[in-house]
Amino acid sequence: MPGPDQIVRLSDSEIKGLDPQKISDLSSLRIAADQFEGLTRLDAAGNAEPGLAESWTISDDGLRWTFRLQEGLAFSDGTAFDARLFPQIWDRLQAAETASPTRALFENIAAVSAEDPATVVIMLKSPAPALTILLAHPAMAALPLHRIEEAGDTWTSDRPMISSGPYQLATWLLNDHARMTRNSQWHDEPAPTATIIWKPMDDSLSAMRLFLSGGADVAADYPASRHQWLIENHPDLAHSVPYLGSYYFAFNTRKPPFDNADVRVALSMAVEREWIAEKVIGIGNIPAWSLLPPELTGGISAKPVWADWDRERRLATARQLLAEAGYGPSNPLQFEIRFNSSAEHRRVSVALAAMWKDLNVKASLFNSEAALHFAALRQHDFALARSGWIADLPVPENFLTVHQVANGAGNYSGYDNPAYDALVARALATAETDRRNSLMRQADAVLVADMPILPLYFYVTRSLVSQRIAGWQDNISNVHPSRTLRISTP
Repeated sequence: MPGPDQIVRLSDSEIKGLDPQKISDLSSLRIAADQFEGLTRLDAAGNAEPGLAESWTISDDGLRWTFRLQEGLAFSDGTAFDARLFPQIWDRLQAAETASPTRALFENIAAVSAEDPATVVIMLKSPAPALTILLAHPAMAALPLHRIEEAGDTWTSDRPMISSGPYQLATWLLNDHARMTRNSQWHDEPAPTATIIWKPMDDSLSAMRLFLSGGADVAADYPASRHQWLIENHPDLAHSVPYLGSYYFAFNTRKPPFDNADVRVALSMAVEREWIAEKVIGIGNIPAWSLLPPELTGGISAKPVWADWDRERRLATARQLLAEAGYGPSNPLQFEIRFNSSAEHRRVSVALAAMWKDLNVKASLFNSEAALHFAALRQHDFALARSGWIADLPVPENFLTVHQVANGAGNYSGYDNPAYDALVARALATAETDRRNSLMRQADAVLVADMPILPLYFYVTRSLVSQRIAGWQDNISNVHPSRTLRISTP
């Protein structure tokens, strides 16, 4: 239960592992971020700030980053460390035996070296203005290699675990709770709350009930079906916030009928995105005509010229495009909408099929469980299929590179446009932030015009936060470090 110096946080799943370089699920990463700090860390708003490094400089070409460490760094067991630790952390992350599921996130890093005991140098393959955000990932945090070399994989069984961040794991009872206590050796001011309890709750309805009964301070999720009730009855507790995710369906552009861009655009014209976001989903999602969430593009999202036309004008133009492609009342366009098991995906698929009836389009539905669904996408065994993307980092390229030819099987639609690929490549080679973002927006506009995917809305996160908690800041990355939360005094 929450206490005068204890915050109880409900996670949406159990911890999968404790080694920061061997995990990728959100629940485990949250625990890791509380325990391990890197050269940078994320603040309450999800922005990068100095962590173990007090400052850094960047070369003019954006490829060489030099980090100056804080003085007197030590792990929670008192073992001192310096810049020479970080090349070893990098080597461990890259090692085949580590089998890190997040290694690909760091593929733009060419080398990590220690210029001297207080200076870490990171060389990049191409400019990455968001490197400070990437380096806040627990996989590149300071890990107690002195203990890992001694104990091997059993080092995560130590209680308390040796840590480099504001907290250390004191106890973990599987499927019950994990208790974190302050790390007295942490270089910064002590975290404002002495104890953090992470409790797994797979059932979001049960989590909501426990929270509303006073059994927790923060719940990582609540049922979409209870959103409106919470807004009406507990508007000060419920947080529905835009997230780093786009919900869309992928057209298979490799074969008819969706190798024809006019057919894809015609179907997109008939979709009422506002109605889907507000009525079918109804949890505060923002309708989407493009891939990139507006928070990543300075509030500017690519939008086709027809987006603001009235429905009749859009339908008339769509019918004309389909007629020119050879489809009409005597030869209706027919295809299957494939989606993975979920009430939400079914509702959206049904809505799409209904909207397309006005175009004399006959769309049938096919449902399968997630593993089979995404196997079919990778094998190109679909016509139109539910997809989407939740980014690892709050940067446009994390969305755009998914749809490049070079992404192979992960480019579900098979989109192949050299102009698009060239724009993304130019953006990635550009160090200047404004120019880089402008090129990213141009690439997004090309994607919108070609419509290899059918964007519908941007994801939101749902959280419940007690009024006794101070320091919580809603943000697109849904990052809320425990060290930034505190118990407010009346």
